[in-house]
Amino acid sequence: MSYSVAVVGTGDPEQSDGYAMAYRHARGYERRDDCELIACVDTTGTKARKFSRTFDIEQTGVYEEYERMVVETQPDIVSVCTPTNTHAEIVMECAASDAVGAVHCEKPMAATWKECREMVAACEEHGVQLTFNHQRRFATPYRKAKAALDVGLIGELRRIELGGHDLYDYGTHLFDMCGYLTDQCPVEWVFGQIDPRDPAVVYGLYQETQALARWRYESGVEGLASTGDDGFIDCELRLVGDDGAIEVGSEGGPTLRVRDSGSAWMSVRTGMDGIWRSRLHPLDKVLRWVPVGDDRWFSDPTYVDRAIADVVESLDTNRPSALAADHALQTTEIIFACWESARRGERVELPLVIDDNPLEAIVERGSSAIASSPLPLQPLDSGRSSTS
Repeated sequence: MSYSVAVVGTGDPEQSDGYAMAYRHARGYERRDDCELIACVDTTGTKARKFSRTFDIEQTGVYEEYERMVVETQPDIVSVCTPTNTHAEIVMECAASDAVGAVHCEKPMAATWKECREMVAACEEHGVQLTFNHQRRFATPYRKAKAALDVGLIGELRRIELGGHDLYDYGTHLFDMCGYLTDQCPVEWVFGQIDPRDPAVVYGLYQETQALARWRYESGVEGLASTGDDGFIDCELRLVGDDGAIEVGSEGGPTLRVRDSGSAWMSVRTGMDGIWRSRLHPLDKVLRWVPVGDDRWFSDPTYVDRAIADVVESLDTNRPSALAADHALQTTEIIFACWESARRGERVELPLVIDDNPLEAIVERGSSAIASSPLPLQPLDSGRSSTS
């Protein structure tokens, strides 16, 4: 079966610090014989037209409004690559069209916990496959870590630790890996604290300056996160068992390493796959300067290529995707619960019963104490600015 594909939020690689995820999605579809890019959308028409020229999309398929694009082209698959605070509206509009069969959305999920739940519910109601681009699930370092864990190389898993820049924009990948490595075991509770001062704004949402969080799975496995420049976990992710440990992305160390209780660290080969992306094959580095076309003949598919392949093959075979929305929902619930714990000043039991974005509320109020706190509210350190 063949699929028509549209991309919403093309962006421009020259104006996006090199990310421009729409281009990465498009290359994933372009690799496949069963997919055809037929439409693209960006509110800035010049960006949409540039994208269309790059991927040979007819000018009749270039739009500045996604609603009109969905009605007029009725694509089988839509990739949503817009800022996070626009995801829910676009995803739900695609689902309600009854023309779109699958939506593949960039991470993180959405701006509020209510929107996260609503977009999943809307796609379920209309029979639309919804996935999120947590592409590290296809990365060799994490897959080998999972294999080592599953064969008992470090004994029984006791704790997962993660570092990273923040909880949501970057951290969503690492929390998603926690779900992958624990076979999506449900989480019982979350306890967290954050520094909301000087928050970065990434793709329309606040990101805390620093965070410390703890959570527990129903299996008894503990989770621990320390994020930000002063975080104390010196790797991307660490699995601690009762007979050893596995680390991915250790500072100054290899991409993947393992040790048991009686040995030193041993490096594990991951080929061309790194922590964030697969590296370009040396021959392709030469070929891209030679006028023989854009195809990479020697490099492995990128992580996004692999994610796109899973999305299409899941739709084709009607099997659950590794990037399924319920996995992303579990990931996001932990993160929002960290913020909610900081807002309440207490442990939060799951399921999470809120609608808003607790971090946004904390930042815009200018204090991490809730309004009903019996303690007097203290002003933020006058030496640092806030967005309130």
